[in-house]
This record gives sequence, structure tokens and C-alpha cells, in this order.
Amino acid sequence: MKNVEKYARGYYMPPFECNDWVKKDYVDKAPTWCSVDLRDGNQALVIPMSLEQKLEFFTYLCKLGFKEIEVGFPAASETEYDFLRALIERNLIPDDVTIQVLTQSREHIIAKTFEALKGVKRAIVHLYNSTSVAQRQQVFRKSNEEIIEIAKFGARLFNEYAQKTDGEFIFEYSPESFTGTEMEFARDICNEVIKIWKPTADRKVIINLPVTVSMSMPHVYASQVEFMCKSLINRENLIISLHPHNDRGCAIADSELGLLAGGDRIEGTLFGNGERTGNVDIITLALNMYSHGVDPRLDFSNILETVSEYERVTGMKVNERQPYSGRLVFAAFSGSHQDAIAKGMKWREEKAPEHWSVPYLPIDPKDVGREYEGDVIRINSQSGKGGIGYLMEQRYGIVIPQKMREDFGYAVKSVSDHAHKELQPQEVYKVFEERYVNISSPLAILEHHYKQIDGIQTAVTLEYNGAKFTVDAQGNGRLDAVSNAIKKAIPRDYHIVEYQEHALSKTSSSQAVAYVCIEDGKGEKHWGVGIHNDIIEASVRALVSSINNMVK
Repeated sequence: MKNVEKYARGYYMPPFECNDWVKKDYVDKAPTWCSVDLRDGNQALVIPMSLEQKLEFFTYLCKLGFKEIEVGFPAASETEYDFLRALIERNLIPDDVTIQVLTQSREHIIAKTFEALKGVKRAIVHLYNSTSVAQRQQVFRKSNEEIIEIAKFGARLFNEYAQKTDGEFIFEYSPESFTGTEMEFARDICNEVIKIWKPTADRKVIINLPVTVSMSMPHVYASQVEFMCKSLINRENLIISLHPHNDRGCAIADSELGLLAGGDRIEGTLFGNGERTGNVDIITLALNMYSHGVDPRLDFSNILETVSEYERVTGMKVNERQPYSGRLVFAAFSGSHQDAIAKGMKWREEKAPEHWSVPYLPIDPKDVGREYEGDVIRINSQSGKGGIGYLMEQRYGIVIPQKMREDFGYAVKSVSDHAHKELQPQEVYKVFEERYVNISSPLAILEHHYKQIDGIQTAVTLEYNGAKFTVDAQGNGRLDAVSNAIKKAIPRDYHIVEYQEHALSKTSSSQAVAYVCIEDGKGEKHWGVGIHNDIIEASVRALVSSINNMVK
């Protein structure tokens, strides 16, 4: 690409080494979660949510377990003002949920924000002003001291308006564009706000460190967070909050490393919705923790419902490959992946291990309301025999013999390849049925009777290419006797090389399935399947099906 020299790293490292976070290998407890879907997520929509949609979404966020929910910028928009008033006046805020509102450091905006909060039991009031070098120089054209004074002005007004407004108020401050701010300046401006608010153990202050624009690799953000945790005054009475955006595709990594570095709280959205490339996806972040055995304290046990609710109220679509949530994330098209998943599932059935460890599946799909059937194994021209066999067993109770799976796998791949599409489970079963099951042309057995004399004697009435025969034969078993009768009627060189049977457990009636493989005079193998209430009838049908596959 051209003009690469015009770009330079716009972030600032701490003035001393801040790498204690590298000594930890996972996040050992869930942070405080704050959903900003109703602000960041809503302002990113082509058509913003209506009041009623916002109210519905708020209720659903509470159902998922969010205890802090940002409801917008009530002084900036009449819609958001009305939304906040509706929540308060209709008594829709659960007692254990705290709403959050956002305001700039301007008196008329702060005044209207507290006016909008009248009657609220408890709220987080979030003050911000821009602190980055680019914002100071290009947008505000103010000195460092003037930028600090903006923050201090707002902080003092918070104290004044909170004293004359009923309700419990928790204060939050963000040095907006934190990632483009010199660390010493970010420290200084936050400390000035902290001095004014005087947090205590009973009344902590939230200091939010937003990745307003992602400008670095995630380890840099972790070092910046650690520096702030070590440099802010009154740290024991602060809640360090993280608000990562996804400009570089690093929001999840920024959040996880930021939590290792001392973060206590995450502001984000469902599925990462937000302006530009979006916010951190709280669902992915929470389920990453879940996959490490950490309770995320959010309920995503019915992820498909969450997808449906989100898509309905926002008009957005969840990507098919979205981690944990996408339609295809628990699907496997690759043959080797399918085979490994099938064997992993079988191993779990046999061993009943305490911990989840199935290949290619970081969590059990059932834990998020997904099912193995049709989710784990997906069938297309890239699929393998193991996965196809697993699908047939899980969905239809058909336990295809190992030696038959290759033949069936090629048949399925051929159909998918020619159709240029993925096959649904019912389409896979149709291939199985049409290729193997109860095939009665050109050979059909009309009747078969047995006597036990020196082995098994049989009388078989059959039809072949329209001609009928009744043939007597003898064998060491019923199937062998029928086979010998068929050989008398239609001279064909073959012998039975494989036979299996089992009950068909996935049907409401008691049925049996039999599998027969014959080998012809050229050494080629042909499979047939019989399904019937009577196992003898099923085995005869399987033999006839295999012969029909040989002669056709």
C-alpha cells in the first residue's frame, strides 16, 4: 500500500514499566458489567430504536442479568430524556439494577441531566471530556491546564446538583480518548476529579478508561491500565472501568488484558454493536470466561433467543461466524473436524469426564441453548464419513457400520457437490434412504418361509425383472438360505461379507435395521439396508437391497 509513511503510532506508553499483568494467565472472576446498548448500540443504528423498543430491550437486558445499564444522554436528545422518564415514572427499573446516564462538563447539560433523574432511586452519572493530544490541539485548541479545568468544573457541579436532587448517585469520570493521551496527563486529570469527589469505601467513584479509538496492540492498553491503577490516588475507593472499542479488532483482547491489569468493570454491548467497528462484545467476553470455568454472572443459556431479541429491536444481523452466537459456530463442515467431534462425543458418553474437552468445541453447545443435532455436524462436499455417520446416529438412530461410512460419505458428497450447497439433515437421510433402504427393483422377495431341517430350509417366492420364481434352498441360517435361493434364480457371483443389525431407537414404533454388504466376483462391495418391525424381514430386505445395488 502507498503512503504508509504518513502514519505513526499515536499512543503513549507509561513512564515506567507496567507489566505485572503478564504474571496472570486468565481472568479469575467476572467484572461488573455495564450494558451501553441503549446508548452506544442505539446511536449506531440507521434507524434508532423507538421508545417502546428501548423499553423492551431494557427489560431484556435485565433478564440477562445486567445490574448496570446505560440509558443514554438525556440532555442531548428528547427521545432519550423521555426514555429515562418513562423508566422512572413507570417504575420499570428493578431494585437491584442501576441505570447510568452520560453528560458533558457543561452546566446546562448537567442541570438537565439531574432534572431527568428526579425520582430515581439510584443512578450512575457519567462525566467525560476529551483529553487526547489530537482533541486538545485540533478540536478544543486548549492548554493542558484548561482541559483539566473543564473536568474540575463538571466535577464540582456534580457535587452541587447531587446534593439538591433526591436519590443515590454514583459518579463516573472518563478521560475520553484515553488511549491517545499521555499517561501522565491522564493520571493528573483523573486525580483532580478524584480530589473533588472524595470517594469513600461506602461511596466509590468509577474511573473509566475508554479505548475511544483503538490505537495499539492489546498489551499496550494493559500497561496503560496498570499504570493508572498504580498512579491514581485513593485507589482502594475507585472502580476502574474499561470501555474498549474495536477499531483494530482487538476489543476482546483489550478487555481481557485490561482486566488482568487491574480493571474492575466493563462497559460494552451485545454482539459488539456500536459506532464505527463497535464496542466490545460482552457475550463473547462473558462466554470466554465461562469456557475457563468462571461464572460470568450473566445468563446466555438461550443464545438463540438473545440473537432473536437483538435482531428484532435493532434491525441488525448477527454474523453467522460470531463467536458462540453465530448460526454456524458450532457447525463443522471439514471431514477431519467432524470425525474428531464425533469421536469426542462418543468418548464423553463412555467416560463421563468431569470437564469438557471435546475437540474443536470450546464449550458444550447445550450450555448456550444449542443442540448437537444439525449444529455440530453440517454436511457439504467437504464433509467426512465420521461427521455424516454421527449426524445419522444422533438425528435418526441409524448406526452406520464403520465399513459402510466411506461409501455413504462419497454418496452424500456427490449430491452436495452437484447441488453446490449444504445438505440439511433430512436431505442426508433422503440420500441414505434412496441409495440403500428397502430397494425392491429389479429384484423383490414376495414371500419367504422356513423349516429347521439339517440347518435352515426355505421356500422363497421372488420377482426379478418382471418374472416370478419360487425356489427352495438350504443354508446355515435364514439369511444364508435366502441368499442361496436367490443365487439359484438369478445366477450372480457374490458372497456376504458383512452383516450388522440394531434396534432403531429414534422411531416411535419398535423397528429394526439391518445392514448387509456383499462382494461380487470382481471384488467390488455393495451395501444394502433393510428396515422393518421384524428383524428377519429387515435382514432379507437388506440383502435384496445390496443385490439390487450390485445388478443395477
